[in-house]
Amino acid sequence: MIGEGSGYSDTFQAFKVAGVDAVAERLGVRMLDLNKDTFIEAQPPNPLSLKKVKVARTALESTLVSVPKLKLHRMTTVTLNLKNMMGALASKGSMHNGRLSKNIADLASILKPSVSVVDGIIAGEGHETSGDPVEMNLVIAGIDPVAVDAVGATLMGIDPREVKHLLFAEKKGLGTCNLEEITVLGEPIENMQRKFHRSFMSRLLSYLG
Repeated sequence: MIGEGSGYSDTFQAFKVAGVDAVAERLGVRMLDLNKDTFIEAQPPNPLSLKKVKVARTALESTLVSVPKLKLHRMTTVTLNLKNMMGALASKGSMHNGRLSKNIADLASILKPSVSVVDGIIAGEGHETSGDPVEMNLVIAGIDPVAVDAVGATLMGIDPREVKHLLFAEKKGLGTCNLEEITVLGEPIENMQRKFHRSFMSRLLSYLG
């Protein structure tokens, strides 16, 4: 099953634009708009900020494989596997309450991908809604979503320690963002790394995350 809950457009229209519908048809896989799923109120354990949240039942009851694009974000610096889990929420906007990074880490304690795969074939610099395409020709995959996101951030020229939700997730024991503790197989990071251009507003809005 391929599930998504778009925050800005119709989910099935987004599937069509991205070519996901064609892939699903070829493989005989069902697509699901998580925005129309049944929602269950969940309570993250030992929350830093997020006491309760309504989550799509299918996401809660499934083994999750997260497949985000490699790109920047104005408030959270990067938007990769952990932030990708916001697609399963009934209200994405409720996370933007001045504690977004802590909320993302708390959400990851109830929606933690078993496998994380970052699509960095064509990445995005600038910011999340009107970024410029960057040809990177790479895929990052792993079973520790915090580590995968840390590698993704590094590949975009960003110190993972500058990404607050990764630090909070590490603090909660959900994974590591310490590059010295992460084994990278394949091409070395330094051979693929590029300094991504961040928008002017990201310098200001990142303080609100």
